[in-house]
Amino acid sequence: MLGLKLLTDPRWANIAESNLEEILTDHAWCEQKAATNAITLIANNSEHMDLVEELTAIAIEEMQHFQMVVEVIKQRGYTLGRERKDDYVGRLVKFSRRDGSRNNAFIDRLLFAAMIEARSCERFRVLSLNIKDQELAKFYHDLMISEAGHYTTFLNFARKYTIDVDVDKRWKEWLEFEGELIQSFGNKEAIHG
Repeated sequence: MLGLKLLTDPRWANIAESNLEEILTDHAWCEQKAATNAITLIANNSEHMDLVEELTAIAIEEMQHFQMVVEVIKQRGYTLGRERKDDYVGRLVKFSRRDGSRNNAFIDRLLFAAMIEARSCERFRVLSLNIKDQELAKFYHDLMISEAGHYTTFLNFARKYTIDVDVDKRWKEWLEFEGELIQSFGNKEAIHG
């Protein structure tokens, strides 16, 4: 469904479950960063009213997810730690095209967002199917569905607003790059780690 080249080893869920406080903190900050990304896309492309409306809803939803994760952290007696550096996202940023036309950068920013949502969706699925904690398994199943919707929203906007980018070709490049990149991850308690 998502086109990802390499799926997460289900054993990653065991790593995540071994330190729930860490995975939940990392997850909370991922939601905050997703909201910030949506807001940045709105600020830089406000001439597209449908994008403004859809991404406003996504930004609000991502902050609601942040709030939901923080509630789980509180209920379990954990502490929301400091924001984590996300090396996976950092490497995706470096792959993003920032040269060329404004449209080129806009489309790549949408594909960057789609890529993160796709991997997050896949990771949430792995958690929902493989962790023993049934409450968290349901929590991650529900979030997985939401992330899938975000992934398609970003990809559809890239297709709608392209001027000089072959979106399907560039998306395949993103998928190939991410497939290589993700081989270095999946060994720590982080959503993308």
